[in-house]
Amino acid sequence: GSDPIDVLYVDDDPELADTAALFLEREDDRLSVQTATGAAAWLDRLADGDVDCVVSDYDMPGTNGIELLERVRGTHADLPFVLYTGKGSEEIASQAINAGVTGYFQKGGPEQLRRLANRVDQAVDEYRTKEIAERYSTVIEALGYPVYVVDETGVFRFVNEPFAELTGYDREEIIGETPGFIKH
Repeated sequence: GSDPIDVLYVDDDPELADTAALFLEREDDRLSVQTATGAAAWLDRLADGDVDCVVSDYDMPGTNGIELLERVRGTHADLPFVLYTGKGSEEIASQAINAGVTGYFQKGGPEQLRRLANRVDQAVDEYRTKEIAERYSTVIEALGYPVYVVDETGVFRFVNEPFAELTGYDREEIIGETPGFIKH
């Protein structure tokens, strides 16, 4: 996908947040990163509805990343939420997974930020594809005809089961490919 991705980066250290935001935007030109240091600020931002992914620190005054994740899940069940934490432990990781985190990374240098950028990119593409699929699927499944949706870059964004059966591929294999893939 090539559409811009709005990332909300939550960290109680504004300097760290700004540095990470700059790096992420340089690393991946789809990413547009806004930072928030207080829980109130980022909840407002989220309510505005123009956030594609939340990246959050774990340890913050008065709250932690898991609590934020649970609040997000309460209103945005599938919104990508990645924990990027300096305080990593098995316990935090398992809590995060149970709460439905999309990704979990230890804070680190450029290599870790690169991984973070890749994960955000991938997670948002999956999230958008799923949203499109849910929007179309009820109507389309009822029809029973083979149906597919191709985006402006010429890539399959959605295919229904009858279409997959017709081509002999799984739906997962087709999504993200171009129509040329099927001709073989």
